[in-house]
Amino acid sequence: MVLLDRTDTSVLGRWWWTVDRWTLAALGLLVGFGAILIAAASPPVAERIGLAEFHFVYRHITYLTLSLGVLFITSLLSPTGVRRLSALMLVGGILGLAATLVVGVEIKGATRWVQLPGISVQPSEFVKPAFAVIAAWLFAEQKLRDGFPGYLVCTAIFAVIVTLMLMQPDLGMAVVITAVWGTQFFLAGLPMALVIVLFVLAVGGMVGSYFAFPHVASRIDRFLDPSSGDSYQINRSLEAFMNGGAWGVGPGEGTVKLYLPDAHADFIFAVAGEEFGLFWCLILVALFGFIVLRGFVRVSDDNNLFVLLASAGLLIQFGLQALINMGSTLHLIPTKGMTLPFVSYGGSSLLAIGFGMGMTLALTRRRPGAGGSP
Repeated sequence: MVLLDRTDTSVLGRWWWTVDRWTLAALGLLVGFGAILIAAASPPVAERIGLAEFHFVYRHITYLTLSLGVLFITSLLSPTGVRRLSALMLVGGILGLAATLVVGVEIKGATRWVQLPGISVQPSEFVKPAFAVIAAWLFAEQKLRDGFPGYLVCTAIFAVIVTLMLMQPDLGMAVVITAVWGTQFFLAGLPMALVIVLFVLAVGGMVGSYFAFPHVASRIDRFLDPSSGDSYQINRSLEAFMNGGAWGVGPGEGTVKLYLPDAHADFIFAVAGEEFGLFWCLILVALFGFIVLRGFVRVSDDNNLFVLLASAGLLIQFGLQALINMGSTLHLIPTKGMTLPFVSYGGSSLLAIGFGMGMTLALTRRRPGAGGSP
């Protein structure tokens, strides 16, 4: 691919010379680090539940290959193509959210998955990137077309999505959706008075969720007072970081994966902390930060409001998901079952992130008249 000439007018040639290759490189490093961590963390988990030693490794590689294929194909799209794909994904995702309430598979007290042949699909994962793009389009159209009810339609779709997520229940995903939607609304020019009103409503909603959902109250109580309930996973996670120190105990030499049920998924960052230490964990954090900031730099000079808002929503979503996972693992926030993008095991998550980052790469490609993105 590096041998492609700048004058190459093929689809692949145009893609290579317009896509952000720095972001591609950072994503490649992230994917590689994730594969190493899955190979280290998942075999003990598989053996504990009676599966073949490398069950999760093989499945992760399969999902990862599909995700990277999705990322590449999606990154070839034009902004219009990204919007159309997102519309299809959003409709399918909302129907999937509704289906979880009827035929959903209950896991750990929540019905967030729909069982399909050979795979359990979590529709909310696909709703996240799709809604970020459609919200951006509706906000942009409100600004560009007089009388277009973009704000109203977007708010109605948002209300439907959040209601369905809370019925599962999945408060964490609803919070991520709300944060991205609120940020895009603000960037689109929401009046300050409404910003304050929405902020108050959001705080009220968080307080109300404490009293409405017992599992939310339990997690917050355990965060504030670990002795008030079962804090086994978070205690083991913190011990892993202490054992790892600055440089770690070495790849494959950690012990936390022998005891943590979710060592290959929600708590994979703890495995990284023990086996690779503080230094490599900071490198991992820096990769996420670089991808988000690089994306904002690429799109900062774009004169297309839809592209600006959509890219902002997708990048914030990507960074926020990483922060929530790492913050939970380090006991900086109440625990929340959310994967670390491109690192944790999870089929729906990997595929949805592939769509999300593919759309981000598509929107941040150089386009004639789009501005002077570096």
